[in-house]
Amino acid sequence: MQIYLVGGAVRDKLLGRPVADRDHVVVGATPEEMLRLGFKPVGRDFPVFLHPKTREEHALARTERKSGRGYHGFVFDTDAGVTLEQDLERRDLTINAMAEDAEGNVVDPYGGARDLEARVLRHVSPAFAEDPVRVLRVARFAARYAPLGFRIADETLALMRAMVDAGEVEHLVAERVWAETRKALGEPEPSAFLKALRACGALRVLFPEVDALYGVPQRAEFHPEVDTGTHIELVLDMAARLAPGDDLVGWCALTHDLGKALTPADMLPRHIGHEHAGVAPLRAMSERLRVPAEYAALAEHVCRFHLDIHRAFELRAETLLSILERIDSFRKPERLDRFLIACEADKRGRLGFEDTAYPQAGYVRAAHAAARAVDASAFVAEGKTGSAMGDAVRAARVRALQALREQRSET
Repeated sequence: MQIYLVGGAVRDKLLGRPVADRDHVVVGATPEEMLRLGFKPVGRDFPVFLHPKTREEHALARTERKSGRGYHGFVFDTDAGVTLEQDLERRDLTINAMAEDAEGNVVDPYGGARDLEARVLRHVSPAFAEDPVRVLRVARFAARYAPLGFRIADETLALMRAMVDAGEVEHLVAERVWAETRKALGEPEPSAFLKALRACGALRVLFPEVDALYGVPQRAEFHPEVDTGTHIELVLDMAARLAPGDDLVGWCALTHDLGKALTPADMLPRHIGHEHAGVAPLRAMSERLRVPAEYAALAEHVCRFHLDIHRAFELRAETLLSILERIDSFRKPERLDRFLIACEADKRGRLGFEDTAYPQAGYVRAAHAAARAVDASAFVAEGKTGSAMGDAVRAARVRALQALREQRSET
């Protein structure tokens, strides 16, 4: 029995990046042997075990054979005779198909180290085409490594395009699409995720609401990049810059302008009411992908109110308070920060606006603090209860926001 460190741990070690997860492959063993050594079984589709001390995953070397459509259409062989090279061959990219033995020697039968050096994402073998999830995975790796200069190999992109044309991507289950998308939105350059999916045709299949934004013009004085799809890419990368690793903010950035795809042609390049029009496609997209409730809710708030926040200094106190109430910021104050970051990402995710200030966020935070500071004890002393209490508190909050607005206009 031989145990090798495999996959991302080897890749990131060679790149000089922190190693987050350490996965292992075990060659020449049976499930019975693993159990006798104290490993705990956790795999459902094929034998995976947890080390009795380190709790790191150890999977038996395996091969796989396509047996049907989609992600689950595989038959696995974990016979003790499966070699390390056979196991590595079934992996997606050459940079993920390397192993390291107990002495620290790297086993690299498919040129992963060479592709790391060349900054290329390249598939290992034609078997790549058997698993449609790999289209999303490659796009996600593009989002992770784009800042390092990585690109997708031409032949790999061609294979991804062929998979889309063959209808394989249409068989992906919502949970897998969302899992990869969520990870991609937390990467350093999520725009590369969109670009990769669009280049192979998968964006129009998996995210038609987003794909429809490309080619839709905007007013150049507000959006020098003009194209709405390009704007979304810029907003995604700005969100990653303002809130690194926060996929919830990333989801809000991705979906905030879906209504612009629905603007009548005779209104272009203006998009009057797009913040309202975008709610319906956003809800459809969230339901289709089975997005968590908090993601769907916050994204809808950003879609609906981002323009209001851009003009926060002009809003009446009642209107600003209503927005703070609508996003449930008094019960969930932690929601406000992400909401404002997504709005700021939209404002600064425009060509030439990347380094502009966004004082609206500080003003809205100050308004929120002023409203929360209203003390209800005086109204209790007056004997107010129920709706009368609620009305009194709200009126006091409006006065607090009016005072804040007047104070700002005086400075």
